[in-house]
Amino acid sequence: MSSGVILAGLAVAAIGYSGRFILRNSKVWAEALEKQMKAFPTPAGFANSKYYKGGFEEKMTRREAALILGVSPSASKNKIKDAHKRIMLLNHPDRAGGSPYLAAKINEAKDMMDKS
Repeated sequence: MSSGVILAGLAVAAIGYSGRFILRNSKVWAEALEKQMKAFPTPAGFANSKYYKGGFEEKMTRREAALILGVSPSASKNKIKDAHKRIMLLNHPDRAGGSPYLAAKINEAKDMMDKS
């Protein structure tokens, strides 16, 4: 019986010391977590990224078509053709991860750039 009481006392002491350790170090852990969260990128950090922010416009413009294809608005027909082929190979609906909607937008962009 006395050995059971001793074991129970040791368990309570271990729990007490563990709790004390956690409480004393929780401030350090909270500061480390806060520092990591500040290092995480925010939406404002994407403002100067190489990716276009926003969705598609209702009616496609030449500027949007050039952004989709990744060429300048005054690109040559050959450059437009190469960019279209490269992007369609990555986004074709028959490929894994391809999208019919994106493929349609890419084709619309190529048609828009070819018009003028």
